Amino acid sequence: MELIKLDTRKCGVEVSEALKREAIEANELLHAGKGAGNDFLGWITLPSDITPEHLAEVNACAARLREKAEVIICIGIGGSYLGAKAVIDAMTDSFELLHKEHKNPIVLFAGQNISEDYLGEMLAALKDYSIATIVASKSGTTTEPAIAFRIIKEEIERRYGKEDAKNRIVAVTDKARGALKTLATNEGYTTFVIPDNVGGRFSVLSPVGLLPLAAGGVDITALVEGARAVEQATRPGVAYEDNISAQYAAVRNALYRDGKKIEILGSYEPKLVNINEWWKQLYGESEGKDGKGIYPASVTLTADLHSMGQYIQDGERTLFETIISVAAPKYDVRVGADADNLDGLNYLAGKRLHEINKMAELGVQIAHVDGGVPNLRVEIPTIDERALGALIYFFEKACGISGYMLGVNPFNQPGVEDYKRNMFALLEKPGYEEQTKAIKARL
Repeated sequence: MELIKLDTRKCGVEVSEALKREAIEANELLHAGKGAGNDFLGWITLPSDITPEHLAEVNACAARLREKAEVIICIGIGGSYLGAKAVIDAMTDSFELLHKEHKNPIVLFAGQNISEDYLGEMLAALKDYSIATIVASKSGTTTEPAIAFRIIKEEIERRYGKEDAKNRIVAVTDKARGALKTLATNEGYTTFVIPDNVGGRFSVLSPVGLLPLAAGGVDITALVEGARAVEQATRPGVAYEDNISAQYAAVRNALYRDGKKIEILGSYEPKLVNINEWWKQLYGESEGKDGKGIYPASVTLTADLHSMGQYIQDGERTLFETIISVAAPKYDVRVGADADNLDGLNYLAGKRLHEINKMAELGVQIAHVDGGVPNLRVEIPTIDERALGALIYFFEKACGISGYMLGVNPFNQPGVEDYKRNMFALLEKPGYEEQTKAIKARL
């Protein structure tokens, strides 16, 4: 079964032979490791590098946590939580909390904000549940997750004592240095390594993503298999016509050079809403620098047709649309007939909701293309682990290629540090005395 199908027939631009060569050369440059940011290219071969033994180790740790806890709190920010949350949400029953019995632990996320109410509500809700935590941070000093971990760690130690707490806390961190690594060594926590050459937003297939996913009941072997299939399909030497990641990157850059500065990612399946959020970080943080980059936005359809749909249809023509389409659902739900037909829906009687959803998707595509919105379509066969693994690697590889085509380093994020300096100065962090004085004068 083909895991990813890319349809660019309604993209509205012609991809020149020169641009196709550019995409293939960018792919070759990635694999050669000679381009910008080449010390962060470990993700490229990550799917094929992952061994059965490594997956078994991750699954064994996840199983221990599952036995210990009804709720597992995953602490991280950016790439240290977005990928795991995206896959967990896609693979979890949308109404899991209404089921009287839970097959898997509930997986919650913390450390992605500094909201007092968010963490306060979480602690209050957890008082009747057994808990464990996975904390993912290379340094252990990133403000948001470090605060959350300090509070969650204290809660676990208060409940279970320090001896049992070390069996309920797992750290995914640097292999040799950093505050979290030091703490984990001192306390005797189980640890997994964030590879030095894998940046956060490309880390879903490392223990950063795999451990929370396994803990939540996701088949991580199938996830890696899906990614591995696309790794092979986009390897060096694969022709442009067969390389879906190169094609996606080339079309995006052709549209960008044609004045389309915004890409909207959408899907007609609400379970994929956090795939959108992961994708936005991946592309926004990779491409948005040096005054360049396509702005990544997202919609959830058909709901947003009744809000953002108006702008997409009739607004400024600076955007294009990429739709993740799902070929087959898991359920069979049909519209029934009604004798009175007051709602006028009897013409749909007997039809599956998926068929109606598909017609909405195709109808919208035609309307948007007619309205001057170029359209790309990425189809997966169904929402399962293999398809999601394939989708993740497809977007990652295309992001690396696209960044090089854009002329930026796709693997750094210098702009992220600006807000931190201001925040530390305002909080009067030691070592920031001069900045504190200067910023308070500005206020």
